[in-house]
Order: sequence, then C-alpha cells, then structure tokens
Amino acid sequence: MQDFNLYFRLGTEHILTWEALDHILFIAALCLRYQLKDWKKIAVLVTAFTIGHSITLALSAAGLLQFPTRWIEFLIPLTIVATAINNLVQKTGEVDHPSRLPLIYFFALFFGLIHGMAYANTFLSLEGKEGLVLHLLAFNLGIEAAQLLVVAIILAISFIFVQLLKVRRIWWVRIASVVVLAWSLQMAWFRWPGQGKF
Repeated sequence: MQDFNLYFRLGTEHILTWEALDHILFIAALCLRYQLKDWKKIAVLVTAFTIGHSITLALSAAGLLQFPTRWIEFLIPLTIVATAINNLVQKTGEVDHPSRLPLIYFFALFFGLIHGMAYANTFLSLEGKEGLVLHLLAFNLGIEAAQLLVVAIILAISFIFVQLLKVRRIWWVRIASVVVLAWSLQMAWFRWPGQGKF
C-alpha cells in the first residue's frame, strides 16, 4: 500500500507542477468548449486521453516502445497547437452544442499516446520494472486525479467568464485558445530537436 500511495502521489505531482505546463495546456485546450453541464462528455474526453497515455506508458515502461525523448518533447506542444486550432475553427453552433462524437475525442485518444511516452521517462527513472503493473496503475490513477482537478479549474474559470461576466462562449473559447496556441507555439519553437537542447 505504501508503494501504491507513493506512485499515486508521483502521478499527481507529475501533472501539478510548472514542468507539466504542456500537459495542463493540453487539457485546458480540450475542455475549453465545454461547460459544467457537459460533465459526461468531459469524462469521456479525459478518459480517451487517459486510455491513450496509459497504452504508451505501459508499452514504454515494459521496454516494448522506444522513441527519442527530444522528439516526444517537441511533439507534445504540437498536440496542443492542433487542439487549439481545432477550437478556433469551431462555428458558434458547434461550440454551443458539441456533437455527440466530435473530432476532439480522437485528438484526445491519439495525442494521449504521445503524452504517455513522455510519462515513461519519469516513471522508469524511479526504480525500473519491478512491481510494474501495480506501480503503473497507481501512477496512472494519480495522473487521472490531477487531470480531473485541472478540468474542474478550467470549468470554473469558464463559468466565471461565460456565466458571470457574460462573455459570449464562442469568444471565450477563441480568446483562450489563441492564448494557448501562442504559448504552445513558443514551447514547440524552444523544443525543436534541431536546436540540440535535449
């Protein structure tokens, strides 16, 4: 149980730090178009992301999947860029009434695969492959709990702007997405593998 608690805490800390800003921005970009009443859709969205990163985290931790760290770190902000752009091209009706299975769900699953490879380096640096299954479970649950906290914060901020300050939802989504887009483009620029920083 002590090991479970340790890895659960490490999973939450892996998300709730300044170093995990890229993951936080991605979750923010995923959730911007939703409101509190859309919690079921958000749950599916976050679960799709979790499934994606759990698959590649498990494969990477088991030594079955290897990818250069510098390219993973570069691809992560590109997933944020793509998600922010997807938000920007949404029409008013699509933002106010998201379809049952919009493209963003597939973004969440596919981009989760990329994010999972980044988690693997942190995970394997702890103690290797001993007790892998239980530790993976605890680590993933910690990540999921932290992600849900981030989602709750994003929804609360959206509520303040849209419901209390009466900003039109389409403008809130677009303005926030532009901020996320600019931040992630800068991140991608600094992480370009050709610069030799990784």
